Amino acid sequence: MPQLVLASASPRRRELLSAAGVDFVVDVSDVPEIPQPQEGPVEFARRLARAKAQAVAARHRDAYVLGADTVVALGHRIFGKPVDSDEARQMLQSLSGQTHQVITAVALVDPNGIVDGVFVSTDVTFRQLSAAEIDAYVASGEPSDKAGAYAIQGGAGAFVVQVDGSYPNVVGLPIDEVLELLRSKALLAAQP
Repeated sequence: MPQLVLASASPRRRELLSAAGVDFVVDVSDVPEIPQPQEGPVEFARRLARAKAQAVAARHRDAYVLGADTVVALGHRIFGKPVDSDEARQMLQSLSGQTHQVITAVALVDPNGIVDGVFVSTDVTFRQLSAAEIDAYVASGEPSDKAGAYAIQGGAGAFVVQVDGSYPNVVGLPIDEVLELLRSKALLAAQP
């Protein structure tokens, strides 16, 4: 069976795949995560997932390579990983009391260079957050490497009043859809 390579540094993606019993190795891409002018959240996430997978696939010609990118969007505004505490604070203030989308695009490159993929969008609603709550959360350091400056599986879980859609998607990988994609390529056994 061909090897599966995860083109991601995300510990959350590694944890979700491992918990699902997927055998894989990690090789991180160095694709810059910068939106292009007029690029919407879904297009941005799809382009990055594909670019990450293709960049790593060039180093693993006989493997399947899984790339993913998660963005938080409020309307057409894309929230990536904050560059500093001030930006994290601004992101959380913008998300406070709002329903936003968490979009994850996944791309799978096969050994012939053919790309297949999926994307999943989940609506997440935050309650109104106080400045003190935001400051305390930013001071915890948790927002530093998270799209939208929060981790639903961490301290920010207390900010969430509703999740409509895939919870694992908000963590960083829509695991059910990924497993289905891997099964369709015979990389996993079919479900009984």
